[in-house]
Amino acid sequence: MKQEQAIRIALIGDYDQSVPAHQAIPLAPGRVANEIGRVVEFQWLPTPDVGAGHCLKDFDGIWCVPASPYRDMNGALTAIRFARERHVPFLGTCGGFQHALLEFARNHLGWVDAEHAETAPDSERAIITPLSCSLVEAVAPIRLLPGSRIASAYGVLETHERYRCRYGLRKALEAEVFAGPLKVSGYDHDDEVRAMELDGHPFFVATLFQPERAALEGRTPVLVRAFVLACAAKEGRAS
Repeated sequence: MKQEQAIRIALIGDYDQSVPAHQAIPLAPGRVANEIGRVVEFQWLPTPDVGAGHCLKDFDGIWCVPASPYRDMNGALTAIRFARERHVPFLGTCGGFQHALLEFARNHLGWVDAEHAETAPDSERAIITPLSCSLVEAVAPIRLLPGSRIASAYGVLETHERYRCRYGLRKALEAEVFAGPLKVSGYDHDDEVRAMELDGHPFFVATLFQPERAALEGRTPVLVRAFVLACAAKEGRAS
């Protein structure tokens, strides 16, 4: 019988032991690995090390993790574009959500001067702007859209999740950003976008909240489980 290879996941971000999400991330795929009976390996790739993206080809999935600003924004955007265009399973959480929006705006919508207000506060083309109410260490309800991949993963249409962020999509741009293949899959109770996914992609999901932090409470993050299973499917096709 052919031995199954390890599922390999690239963690795009600049590791910081003091960041709660970074403490949770190694635990989350470990819990999933135990549940599905597969070996899951992950490797931190600091954003300056991404370069042109050649290092990404050996991974079954790409996860753009929290804690921005990144040391090299272009490294994060390169990894996200690689996942989006090459149909590699992708998960973006918190900063990963923000930069997935930025990458899509620049490279799919053609908004080449789109910016993130955290790194370009004076830009008139900032599409990621300060939230009206900071969500640092907040727990808030999320309304998931029926038929979405994320709703399927959770098995419910409302959940509560933890945030640690101050930035989100500029509300006035929502209709333009989500007019094509990128779709909203979750809102908060003020109808602000909190989750999204890409049609026609095996798995491209991003959330402004940090689902991985469930692992710090001894629970398996269901969205991370869905992501790992998508990575397993890709690894199976590749082998």
